[in-house]
Amino acid sequence: MREKFATQVDRDLLAEIRKIAKDEGRQLQAVIEDALRAHVKQRSKATPRRHVMDAYRSTLPRYDALYEKLAK
Repeated sequence: MREKFATQVDRDLLAEIRKIAKDEGRQLQAVIEDALRAHVKQRSKATPRRHVMDAYRSTLPRYDALYEKLAK
């Protein structure tokens, strides 16, 4: 289901997005939707999964000194 929303964006950026849509023969909304999906996907990759961080934190008391040395 689609939902309308309004926002503002830099004029030059919008011009670039419109050009991409025109060059690809696509609707502007399709290009913007693809960009939003790509952004969400990229952000989800940048965040460590909770169980990974929990496992890391559980090792800190034992391996903190090693982690400090490896960081240098």
